[in-house]
Amino acid sequence: MAQTKPPPGAPSSGAPAGKRLRVAFLLADQFTLSAFANFVDVLRLAADEADKSRPILCDWTVLSDGTDMIRSSCGVRVQPDTRLRHAGGFDYLVVVGGLISDRAALSDAALDFLRAAAAAGTPLVGLCTGVFILQRAGLLKGYRCCVSWFHHQDFIDRFDSEMPVADQIFVVDRDRLTCSGGHGAAHLAAFLVQRHIGQSAAIKSLNIMMIDDALSGERAQPGPLLARKPGDELVKRAVLRMQQNIEVPRTIQDLARDLGVGRRTLERRFLADIRQTPLKTYLDLRLDKALQRLRGSDSPITEIALACGFCDAPHLARTLKAERGVTPAEYRKAQASRDPDQPAVGVLVPPQGK
Repeated sequence: MAQTKPPPGAPSSGAPAGKRLRVAFLLADQFTLSAFANFVDVLRLAADEADKSRPILCDWTVLSDGTDMIRSSCGVRVQPDTRLRHAGGFDYLVVVGGLISDRAALSDAALDFLRAAAAAGTPLVGLCTGVFILQRAGLLKGYRCCVSWFHHQDFIDRFDSEMPVADQIFVVDRDRLTCSGGHGAAHLAAFLVQRHIGQSAAIKSLNIMMIDDALSGERAQPGPLLARKPGDELVKRAVLRMQQNIEVPRTIQDLARDLGVGRRTLERRFLADIRQTPLKTYLDLRLDKALQRLRGSDSPITEIALACGFCDAPHLARTLKAERGVTPAEYRKAQASRDPDQPAVGVLVPPQGK
C-alpha cells in the first residue's frame, strides 16, 4: 500500500538508489491517451541521459486490480504492469481520466486503493477528467482544482457546489495537483521533474518533445478560436472566463474584478492585444456559440437564444443580423445547401498566420 510521503522535493524513504521520483498511474476506462503519454514521456526523458529511456532517476508504473488491458478513448489499449496488491511506495498517484459518462471510470478496488493512498498522505494528481474522478471520490473537498474550459460546464453540472479553476493549465494545492489535460500534462510533469530532479532535466524533456519552455500553472489554457489570437495572458484568461459564462453573461466590470484589474485596464489590454473591446469579444463568443448550436442541432431558436445569453429569439435574430448579416432562420437554410468545403456563413474566420 502507498506510504506516507516526505516533504515535496525530499528523497523518498526506501527508494532504490538514484530514484528521485516515482509515479504510479491509474487509468480510467476510455482514458485520454495524449494526457497519459505527455506526462509519462516527460518522466521517461528526464530519467536518463539523452533519449535512452532507462528509468534511472525516475520510475513509473501502471496499476490495476486485474490484468486486462485498459482501453483509451481512441481505442489504443495499455497493459498494466503492476497489480494493486503488489504496489510499492511511490511519490505521486496519477489518475488519468477520459470520456465523461455515468459509468464508473475506475473499479471499486481502484477507488478504495485511491482513498487509502490519500489517507496515507500520497499526493494525488488528476489529469484531464481525472479531476472528476477525484471529486466524485470525495478527495478534493477543500482543495482548488483545475478543469479544461471545455469541460467546465460539465463539472458544474455534476458538482454544483464546486467552482473549479478553468483559466489555468494546472493547479497545485498542497497534496492535490490537477491539470486541464493536453499539453498541460507535460508541463505539470515538468513541474514535478523540476521539483525532484532539477530544472535542467525538466527543460531537456520538454525540448526533446518540441516544447520550447516550461509553463507555470498560472499560464492561461488555450481557449476558443477568435478572429485574432490573444497573446496577452490577462486577455486569454478573460476570454476563458467569458467562454465559461455564455448562458448568463457577466458584466465587463465583474470580469475585471475577478481578474484583479480595473475595467479600463482590461479594455486597454484587449485593444492593444486583439484590437477590439472585451464587450465585442464577449458578443462574438456568444454569437459563435449560437451559430454552432444552429448548425449542429434542431433545437428551437428560443432555446438556443437563452442558452447563449440572449433575452429571446427576436433578440438573437436582431443581434445576429446586425453583426453577421444573417438571421437564425436564414443561417439554417444556408447551412442546408452550402458546400461543405466552404466556411460556414456568418462564422468569423481567423486571418492567415494569426
